[in-house]
Amino acid sequence: MSQPYTTYYLEMTRAEQLRAKAPRSELQIVECEEPQGAFNRFLYQLVGSAWEWGDLDDWDDAQWQAMVENPAHRTWVAYHRGAIAGYYELLRPDGHNTEIRYFGLAPQFLDRGFGGALLSHAIASAWQWPGTERVWVHTCTFDHPAALANYQARGMRVYQEEINNAD
Repeated sequence: MSQPYTTYYLEMTRAEQLRAKAPRSELQIVECEEPQGAFNRFLYQLVGSAWEWGDLDDWDDAQWQAMVENPAHRTWVAYHRGAIAGYYELLRPDGHNTEIRYFGLAPQFLDRGFGGALLSHAIASAWQWPGTERVWVHTCTFDHPAALANYQARGMRVYQEEINNAD
């Protein structure tokens, strides 16, 4: 019998609610302004494999490319000493509610203090996107043990919890 898990939905409704962690000088965060579906697939697998992300595993190249070419989608990559340390994607299909769709660090960069700075950058980027009225994200108990606390430490509040049965 599989164990139930909890999904947490968090939001921020004003930019002033962000409690940013100071930027890390050794972390360069760059927006991918040239859409490359294969690159986003690589990032998704690099960061998500440790947490068993699998919702996009059956996507083909055309689906990945269509996603990253969508004007409602944006991607940033964090580099440390030339290596990919992590990434995040923002999605705002309605022009107002910006979702941090994917966020995370590459396995070798976990527990090095980069998560708070990268999440602060993600939230700030969401608010800097003209038209954003709300920033939201979801996480679950399968995610990194510090994920929920990091979101809350940055000023996001839980607005919904769902208990699910694992398949």
